[in-house]
Amino acid sequence: MLLNLHVKNLALIEESEVTFGSGLNILSGETGAGKSIIIGSVNLALGGKVSRSMLRENAEFALVELIFSVEHKAQETALRELEVYPEDGEIIMSRKIYASGRSVCRINSETVSQALMRKVASLLIDIHGQHEHESLLAKRNHMKYLDAYAKRELEAPKAELAKEYEYYTAIRKKLEEASLDAEQQAREISFLQYEIEEIENADLRIGEDEELEEDYRRMSHGRKIMESAAECQELCSEGSDNAADQIGRAVRALHAVSQFDESFGAFSEQLEEIESLFSDFNRDLAGYVSELDFSEEAFQRVEERLNLINHLKSKYGKTTEHILKEKQAKEEKLDQLQHYEEYRTELEETLRKTEAALQHCCETVTEIRKKYAKELADQTRQALLELNFLDVQFEMKFGRLDHYTANGLDETRFMISTNPGEPLKPLDAVASGGELSRIMLALKTVLAETDEIETLIFDEIDSGISGRTAQMVAEKIKLTGKNHQIICITHLPQIAAMADHHFLIEKTSSADVTISNIRSLNREESIQELARMLGGVKITDAVLTNAKEMKEMADAVR
Repeated sequence: MLLNLHVKNLALIEESEVTFGSGLNILSGETGAGKSIIIGSVNLALGGKVSRSMLRENAEFALVELIFSVEHKAQETALRELEVYPEDGEIIMSRKIYASGRSVCRINSETVSQALMRKVASLLIDIHGQHEHESLLAKRNHMKYLDAYAKRELEAPKAELAKEYEYYTAIRKKLEEASLDAEQQAREISFLQYEIEEIENADLRIGEDEELEEDYRRMSHGRKIMESAAECQELCSEGSDNAADQIGRAVRALHAVSQFDESFGAFSEQLEEIESLFSDFNRDLAGYVSELDFSEEAFQRVEERLNLINHLKSKYGKTTEHILKEKQAKEEKLDQLQHYEEYRTELEETLRKTEAALQHCCETVTEIRKKYAKELADQTRQALLELNFLDVQFEMKFGRLDHYTANGLDETRFMISTNPGEPLKPLDAVASGGELSRIMLALKTVLAETDEIETLIFDEIDSGISGRTAQMVAEKIKLTGKNHQIICITHLPQIAAMADHHFLIEKTSSADVTISNIRSLNREESIQELARMLGGVKITDAVLTNAKEMKEMADAVR
């Protein structure tokens, strides 16, 4: 359930916070007051698209923060699979949008990707936008609703179907690529043999390139290294008055007087230790210098070898390991071409088996869909009757594609008849805007009973309806709110009257600034807002009485 929404510096909202309750939460207000900004802010926090124009003028950033309670075990399990862990039963999702266009998403203070935000959101909330009902006109969306309804039984078979389809398309691609005539085949074999031989002749060793690069760096600075090492050796041990001799004399000087003062004994021990370390250093340095041998010939060999390896890298891979792996892949391909007919026969047999497995997956998915399609259609029809459709018929028609897809072979479409005696027709050929709104509401309420999503948001789902139909829609939303949290933006007083929690969105303007605010209404204030929605500019006693009666009637809905 969505507990709290905090918005700052977004569009007309300077800073606003609202605490939602269970049941039906109604958001109302004048046209242009900023109701859609509230829904837009929720979408932003849940990973929606960002535009810099969303920020308030001169604001450095915008912030949207949502607090959800996680009350269902299934929700918590699904969240944990995404490595998102509720803290004290709550999830805090926030998004900070900067003037540069950059945004930062966080879940429980941990920075996450927008993709993860959207995945988490899909488990917690379902948002119906102002024009979403129009998606029903596209038959490609109908299967999405069916698959959502059948999710529990369909999820595993669909995953297996997608896996088999991916394998099937990969085999088909290999078979298409293996369609070579004799001349192409001979040319490809010759080229592969040349490339394999080129790599083999190089006699590469893994890690050799890194070793050669180190040798090259050292040898290219060989003269400088030799000069510096010789100078250091001269100063430390070989020159007149070198450091080793001076330290030795110092040791002897301290040792001569250490018997007269205990402090000198300690100094003498420290200096003797330094002398010993310095002696080891000089010995190691002498060994290094003795092995220094800059050879122009050796340098040339390293350079040539490195050039050869870099040439192979440019053709076959960025490391010696990659080059050797590429050689192995080419050897496998060469073997395939040298045994071309056997290879094609093997691919064809693999494709046949894969297609059979894919066909079986498609049939399994189709069978499950058809079973749940009848359930979904029956429940949707019942919901439509409750939304003032007379003797409505509602079914799902199945067709069959002539090619495989990752979603199977099914082609589905919702069919409806809204008048007695009329044949079933596609939605897009029958339904008006108001009818589409009710059909979408029916689907949403049916689907809400099958998934674990606690919160539903309806942004003006009442589009195109009025009168008795509006009252029945209001009652349906009210009853759905008994088992779910509903957040609904509406212009209809019939729906607003049903509110368990009523919020008013207001816009105020001064000389240089316009601000939208949201506040919770008590019962009397809610009745006043209903009266405004009923009567417009002037609220008469009759309108106010009507608003009170509407609220009392709504209280009686169970």
